[in-house]
Amino acid sequence: MLAVDAALCGRLPDRDHTLAALGLSVQVVLLFMTAMLGLLVGTVALIARAYGARDLARVNHLIAQSTILTAVVGVVVGAIAAAYARVILAGFGASAVVAEIGADYLRPLMLGAPFAYLTLLYTDVLRGVGNTRISFYCAVIANIVNAVLNYGLVLGNLGMPALGVRGSAIGTVIAQLLNLVLLVVVLRRGAIANVQLSLPRVRVDRRLAIELFRVGWPAAVDSLIMNVAFLSAIAMLARIDELTVAAHGLGMRVRSLAFVPGLSIAQASGALVGQALGAGNVSQARVVMRAAMTLCLVIASGLGLSIIVAARPLAHIFDVPSGTPLEALTVTWMRILGCTMVPAALQISTYGLFHGAGATRTTLRINFWVTMSFQIPLAYVLGFTLELGELGVWLSFPIAIAVKASVNFIAYKREHWIVTGVRLV
Repeated sequence: MLAVDAALCGRLPDRDHTLAALGLSVQVVLLFMTAMLGLLVGTVALIARAYGARDLARVNHLIAQSTILTAVVGVVVGAIAAAYARVILAGFGASAVVAEIGADYLRPLMLGAPFAYLTLLYTDVLRGVGNTRISFYCAVIANIVNAVLNYGLVLGNLGMPALGVRGSAIGTVIAQLLNLVLLVVVLRRGAIANVQLSLPRVRVDRRLAIELFRVGWPAAVDSLIMNVAFLSAIAMLARIDELTVAAHGLGMRVRSLAFVPGLSIAQASGALVGQALGAGNVSQARVVMRAAMTLCLVIASGLGLSIIVAARPLAHIFDVPSGTPLEALTVTWMRILGCTMVPAALQISTYGLFHGAGATRTTLRINFWVTMSFQIPLAYVLGFTLELGELGVWLSFPIAIAVKASVNFIAYKREHWIVTGVRLV
């Protein structure tokens, strides 16, 4: 959805400022999503284990409790981000023009955060019990609606008002709400045998909430650290030239789409690993992990090469004019991202394992030390001390990803993640 937003908003008159605003805004969305990510990871890990052990009563209880907690987090986070959208963007180095455009996009998007967060929750619930088709079909419908609404509301087509970036956000929120409604209907009608969403009328189960927190908080902090790295890079790029921020945002859209297959495999393998450990079948967990790593590496190799070769046509999807500095910067960044695909595949697949097993502190420790003590300082040294500019900042990404992938693989081989049973704490 966010890629469609960027593609259509790139056709607005003030293209460079608009794309820079969307690039910053998406990073803010991801930053605030860290509050939700811990809950998601904890929910999937516990649901997968309970489902693997055939404890369906616990599965349904987890769904109801996670719904309450997710709704609360979505309302609080969305309200704060919407109220201070312009201040937040300015704090990340946006100029007055970019902050104004970004706030128009960010406010509606964050007010719709409860819809997006609950959609993510129910998608992950279905994944935890081994069904990814339902959420896929719902997402396809929602994405089609998002594309139509964005086409109408951004540019004033199909008889709709031309609302620019605000219209893009409104269209995305409506599509997310539709996605949520479809998922709720499916879960309420019992599409998965013995797994059902009962709209909660009970108080929060404090013991379960604590269990979810203990499993999920390292994943939330882990995501926060990754976003700090991304935002640090954007702040450095903004010091060099605001045009590099726009190029960076476009490259990250392509990166996000290219990572979809790997992330999907990692998420599926995480659920299967959790089910295997819940059933006490450690050998099956190992088999799943080896298959996931192999598949991720094969797919990532092809995608990485495709991005390197087709970087220029990919930039033109976002209506980047040929022969402009924005095109040159975007193509350079995309090709660097293409080189990160193979090490990123190993990193992503091991992350799926650790999160599915509930070993979230392992990923936190690795990410903290590599990001804070290596990646961010390296970006500054390459970009400013060695005076490589935006190229130096961007080169820190593949180097850091390769280091993280290597350390993750070592942690996987040590097998401290093997803990069987329904409960993790």
